[in-house]
Amino acid sequence: MLILTRRPGEAIRIGDNIRLVVLQSAPGKVRLGIEGPLDLRILREELYAQISQGNQAAVAPQGLSLAHWVSGSVDAPVDLPPTGESS
Repeated sequence: MLILTRRPGEAIRIGDNIRLVVLQSAPGKVRLGIEGPLDLRILREELYAQISQGNQAAVAPQGLSLAHWVSGSVDAPVDLPPTGESS
């Protein structure tokens, strides 16, 4: 991890196309501006975690942990027909 000290108005570059600017600082709070390509998704950490958890819940069979499901250590859910058969 790179740790830097910046003052309001100063910036940090990440690669050629991402720029972080310190807009304002106060005790216990920093306001940042982020400039980058329009196709780059920029999310707050807590929002990223919420989306990630929602995606995992949608993918993993109900009642199974994602880790067990992804590892393949759990058989397919009983309520689904075996592969090749339709309901």
